[in-house]
Amino acid sequence: MNKAETQYPAQSGGTFLKGIFIGSLVGAAAALLFAPKTGREMRSDLSDKLSTASDKTKEVAGVVTDKTKSIASTVGTKASDIATTVTAKASDLFTTVADSKKQIAATLEESGKKIGDTVSEASAEVADEAKKASTEVAEQAKSASKEAGKDVKDASDEVSTTYKSTY
Repeated sequence: MNKAETQYPAQSGGTFLKGIFIGSLVGAAAALLFAPKTGREMRSDLSDKLSTASDKTKEVAGVVTDKTKSIASTVGTKASDIATTVTAKASDLFTTVADSKKQIAATLEESGKKIGDTVSEASAEVADEAKKASTEVAEQAKSASKEAGKDVKDASDEVSTTYKSTY
């Protein structure tokens, strides 16, 4: 708010209507004091004017009441429409989240199964490779053992021959 708005706040419609009413009373009193008519004529004119003012006030009050009811009805309808729309959107959102949750769970379950299958296959392959390697190592060890046995026998024969020929 700027300085002028702070110093001179806006008047409400009720304050304006009070001012009009007080001004009307002051004007009526001034008219009575300065009117060239007799008291009876003045009272008759005032009665007519008061009756007219009363009728106009009732008419304005009726119009204001009708307009207020119309606006209240429109606001109520719009609020109801908005509430319905919000409820529908919230329900749609909830359904979407629930569906997404189910899809994610299914994807995770499927991925877990695939990982389990892959690990099982890899384990089987490793076991097969280990068995093959073990068999190959055993064969090589057997072959090496036979060769070593032959070499030992040959060396023993050679040592025996050399020992016998030397002594």
